[in-house]
Amino acid sequence: MTPHRTLATCRRILTQLRHDPRSIGMVMVVPCVLLGLVAWMFNDTPMVIDRFGPMLLAIFPAFVMFLVTSVTTLRERTSGTLERLMTTPVGKADFLIGYALAFALLATLQAVVLTAWAHWVCGMDVTGPLWAVMGIAVLDAVLGSSLGLAASSLAKTEFQAVQMLPVVIVPQLVVCGLVMPRERMPEVLQWVSDVAPFTYAIEAINDIAAGRGWQDAGPDAALVAGFAVLALVLGVLTLRRRTS
Repeated sequence: MTPHRTLATCRRILTQLRHDPRSIGMVMVVPCVLLGLVAWMFNDTPMVIDRFGPMLLAIFPAFVMFLVTSVTTLRERTSGTLERLMTTPVGKADFLIGYALAFALLATLQAVVLTAWAHWVCGMDVTGPLWAVMGIAVLDAVLGSSLGLAASSLAKTEFQAVQMLPVVIVPQLVVCGLVMPRERMPEVLQWVSDVAPFTYAIEAINDIAAGRGWQDAGPDAALVAGFAVLALVLGVLTLRRRTS
């Protein structure tokens, strides 16, 4: 991997995204609409958005970034762009890390917009610092991008990339503590939740929102970052030049 090739890949992807209003709308608008609908549904009980808003800030960015990243990356293979790039000095690591940087920047913008929307428009109040909640949301969005990059390396078509969503993301939503507290789950599901990245994303953002501080949220945030790096390494190892 060479920095200038990685950055060149990052700039190319950002340029493509800038001219793709549908993807930008998917990343920026859809999570805000979903969170707004939840806040509207419980308008008479504001404590609901205070309780579940931080968890949704952990889930929605990762969910959307997974979908957009996996489909966009796979399109590079199906269109032959990746195969042409591989005839140049650009390597797999340059390609995927450049993609990761581009989508990390997009994820940062998404998390900032969504957190601001949740606080100032939807009325979500948190005990901890808002900037720290925003930071965890950014980390969760980056996790979604890394998982999307890994999933795209295993898929052959855009439809298969979309099918990865219920395989990779939905089971985590069930066992991460969003539906039921983890301690009330059957023991087997607790074991599954222990290896689910979303579990630690939820716990980290809940700790910050409750004002517990980084001494509680830090280990969970570090695990989320570790899962993101692991997914990126998996993507580099399994990336193919083209679909067969």
